[in-house]
Amino acid sequence: MTALDLSPKPGAAPRTAMLRSQISMELRLLSRNGEQLLLTLIIPLVLLILGARADKIVDLGPGRPIDIITPGILALAVLSTSFTSLAIATGFERRYGVIKRLGASPLPRWGLLVGKIGAIAIIEVIQLAILSIVGLLLGWEPNGGITAIAQALLLVVLGTAAFGSLGLLIAGIMRAEATLAVANLVYVLLLVGGGLIVPLSRYPEAASHALQVLPSGALGQGLRDVFAGDGLGSFSVVVLIMWSVCCGLGVSRTFKWE
Repeated sequence: MTALDLSPKPGAAPRTAMLRSQISMELRLLSRNGEQLLLTLIIPLVLLILGARADKIVDLGPGRPIDIITPGILALAVLSTSFTSLAIATGFERRYGVIKRLGASPLPRWGLLVGKIGAIAIIEVIQLAILSIVGLLLGWEPNGGITAIAQALLLVVLGTAAFGSLGLLIAGIMRAEATLAVANLVYVLLLVGGGLIVPLSRYPEAASHALQVLPSGALGQGLRDVFAGDGLGSFSVVVLIMWSVCCGLGVSRTFKWE
């Protein structure tokens, strides 16, 4: 009878298994936070439902209100998940030493980043699917067909990169409480006057030019143009890429693990 070899064989799990586990953990952490659920889905959904009568509150310009509001709500959903939720979660993970401990585990640093990106991507897919379905039920009529959808997906990816880099930049250099305050303040400011909901053409000329170079204005106006059938504007793409690159470089140089 052959004796069983019960000697320990230490070693890390396969990287695919580690990534699946990390993405699953990030999803659980985000889904258990009621404040994040409010930001990522409830607020955009309520604003979308009220959007059919938004022209009675604010001047949206020519066109059906629901066709103007819905792309802006989709942009708001990207902001809430890739910026606000990511910044707050990362800030408190730094405070409690979670990221530091993960950095000492077999999970590579790029694996931690992929885990966060994967969780954000899954949440955004769910967000955008729900909001798009509700928008269609409310009468939203997007133009452009498959081409518009592909262009919108490109803008969403670039917007996620821009807002995500900005969120990590803030979370990496500020204390958790300061990150919480700043992230929520930026969210409210961009929601109210960041070019997300109201078309840039309805702002004063000077404000419109300034908002064009913000990621919120670029993403919001870009999605409105795409779903209006006007095509993908190169300026919005360039603005989002520039924010992604600049904030990404800032994160690589300033992010602190604790």
